[in-house]
Amino acid sequence: MLAQALAKHLPKPVEQVNIVHNTQDLRKPIVEVVRQQTTIRLVEPEKAPIYVAEQLGFKCQRCGAQTSPEKTVCTKCNTPRKGEARNEITATCYASDGSEQNVTYRRQEERIRVVADEPELALRAQDKKKRHVLLKANRKNFVQATGSSETELLGDVRHDPYGMHPEIGTPAYLRVVPGAVHEAHEGVLFIDELPHLGELQNYILTAMQEKKFPITSRNPHSGGASIKVDDVPCDFLFVAACNIKDVQNILSPLRSRILGNGYEILLNTHMEDTPQNRRLIARFTAQEIEKDGRIPHATREAVEALIEEGGKRARIIDDERNALTLRLRDLGGVIRLAGDLAVDEESEYIQEQHVKTAIEEAKPIEYQLQERYGSVLRGIEKDQIVSPEYGKIGSSYL
Repeated sequence: MLAQALAKHLPKPVEQVNIVHNTQDLRKPIVEVVRQQTTIRLVEPEKAPIYVAEQLGFKCQRCGAQTSPEKTVCTKCNTPRKGEARNEITATCYASDGSEQNVTYRRQEERIRVVADEPELALRAQDKKKRHVLLKANRKNFVQATGSSETELLGDVRHDPYGMHPEIGTPAYLRVVPGAVHEAHEGVLFIDELPHLGELQNYILTAMQEKKFPITSRNPHSGGASIKVDDVPCDFLFVAACNIKDVQNILSPLRSRILGNGYEILLNTHMEDTPQNRRLIARFTAQEIEKDGRIPHATREAVEALIEEGGKRARIIDDERNALTLRLRDLGGVIRLAGDLAVDEESEYIQEQHVKTAIEEAKPIEYQLQERYGSVLRGIEKDQIVSPEYGKIGSSYL
């Protein structure tokens, strides 16, 4: 959640990364970075093109008088407007060098916001060089990686069974696949359970230090093993998470890099019980419901029951009075279970009783064993009994 919030405050990526066919060395495609720049300015309606002012509702289409987009009739000639005034219009203009340029005109109160993209990307597209778009501009700036394989994290070059045959093979520049470190360029890379990456942490450290990382085949027996793309950009903000007991498994050089250029944050597990924080729990409830998309919204009483459960968990787990828990993953499970109960009963909203039932049923298996058999060990013992005649198997749990 912190990484996603951080990504929302970052601007959209403006660099497009292309892989260009290298005619001099087919096994070493070239990286090309094209920056898409945007010009933004505010202008008065009378300084905008006539067609744009008319479409946005600032000019009468009959007499040409200045008017307001909110009015449906011209105040000068009393002519009704044809259709509703548009909020935005995109037109194609020509720059001084003759190149085409897309310009967006957007209504902003009593003025017009002009957004013009620089024609660099369009000019590169007209270039005769063969290229493959590896990363588009205006892409998502939040990437979550699991690190389950080197290919996912670092990229790959796909195998060509025809060995780059000039007629039936696939050129190397078309087989380059970006990794998560490259997709997060100009954005945020989030990795959960960082210590589980093991030796892959070294590659993350290199990418963070150099801000670029080569792409090559991760399979030595693949047809792309001899292909290498150098200097692929990967300038990202790195956010990782792990449990406290696993911190010792993070590589020391990587931790040193994090401490030298960032922060190690121990998240709070509770917060003070105040009206403002109660509203935050209510907002979290609505967010979880929207994220699920299949369960109904909750009533006020249901949210209050969830808040009371948050106070109870802060008191029992963290030994904190007048506090609310921040173990939101567990609360999210209660919300979804309560929503499933509401759907099962065909209820329009999640009611208070649904939350209370979900709290009772959303207990860990250890608590359920203790309630049913009196202790966890006794529950395990019962599970070893295969029949009344033969008794139980083994006694290692007793």
